[in-house]
Amino acid sequence: MMVFSEHNLMRELHQPGDKIVLLVMDGLGGLPMTPGGLTELEAANTPNLDRMAAEGSIGLSAPVRAGIEPGSGPAHLSLFSYDPLQYEIGRGVLEAMGIGFELGKADLAARGNFATAGPDGAITDRRAGRISTDECVRLVQKLRAATSDALPGYQVFVEPVQDYRFVLVIRGPGLGGELTETDPGVTGQPPLPVTDTSGTAEGEQTAALVNRWVALARETLKDEPKANTLNLRGLAKDPGLPHLTDIYGLRAAAIAVYPMYKGVARLVGMDVVDFTGDRPAHQIDALAQVWERYDFFFVHVKKTDSYGEDGNFDAKAHEIEAVDAVMPRILALNPGCVIVTGDHSTPARLRSHSWHPVPTLLWSPRAMPDTSERFGERACATGGLGIFHATNLLPQAMAHAGRLKRFGA
Repeated sequence: MMVFSEHNLMRELHQPGDKIVLLVMDGLGGLPMTPGGLTELEAANTPNLDRMAAEGSIGLSAPVRAGIEPGSGPAHLSLFSYDPLQYEIGRGVLEAMGIGFELGKADLAARGNFATAGPDGAITDRRAGRISTDECVRLVQKLRAATSDALPGYQVFVEPVQDYRFVLVIRGPGLGGELTETDPGVTGQPPLPVTDTSGTAEGEQTAALVNRWVALARETLKDEPKANTLNLRGLAKDPGLPHLTDIYGLRAAAIAVYPMYKGVARLVGMDVVDFTGDRPAHQIDALAQVWERYDFFFVHVKKTDSYGEDGNFDAKAHEIEAVDAVMPRILALNPGCVIVTGDHSTPARLRSHSWHPVPTLLWSPRAMPDTSERFGERACATGGLGIFHATNLLPQAMAHAGRLKRFGA
């Protein structure tokens, strides 16, 4: 008798059907700024999302497990039905793939953040004042010139990403281990050394190599006015995930602005759509242009998360309203299922990712409406979808789009 995993079950049951749109407002979930107040989503004027909530079903999703604060990579993998506890992906891999870097299976990749440090070495700004991409390119060129030969026997690649982000890739023999990050995660603390937690000689050697490069890179940057230091996050190699096409039979496309989200899309086998602009309306223009070519569309909106991390409640609410304004254009394409959710919560009140479950809306002509009339955290807490693990979302979308056969006789 064959024992099915959830992905094997989907391989057995998938069939042709209607199109699916997964619209992710990064960091969508929020909190009231004052007792008894509204969240960002509840405060936003969202007549279209409210109508879709009334016609469909809503609920709350947990990206990793209850009470766990997720990073963006694991949270997106969960939305694509990959349990992040089973499939651990370093953010460096996602950033490298997001910019189209040809990452070898043995390469070690890290996401870099330019940062600002005070005279005592403590981090005063983890994002170097959100420097421009042009400034990032200049700094990357400076690092390349100073560090390209820093590790004899290894190739070192430093590539700009966007704003304060860059990618470091080390290529050569014997790279591995389980490596920690240098970012302390808060200001007022000095950067951390990279250490290996695997207990292997390979890991210890790799940590030493990375620390050697970091020391030279920081020395190179020390006189910069803002980006006078850097941190590395998500040091890892490509784990080689099964692709959505293989599991679900979906021709999948990603419409995203930020490279990291293009990276996680490529990692699971999506094509990345090139387009001009960075607003939700521009993304829906791109969606319409490629509508006939794909079955599944991942549309990623970043600024809801950025405003949450900045503590800007009003700007986050306005960005939600900008997404609401384009929803009729998505529905006019006649999808079989539309899911609107976030990868995680980023309340402006906390200025960071949080463990709170994420508001989720499932709209479909085949949906069973619940009693909800609005799309917001409190309404989602009593919605028909309940509180569920985010890995269950894509199978739900497949069913509502008519893309799953009956199981059993």
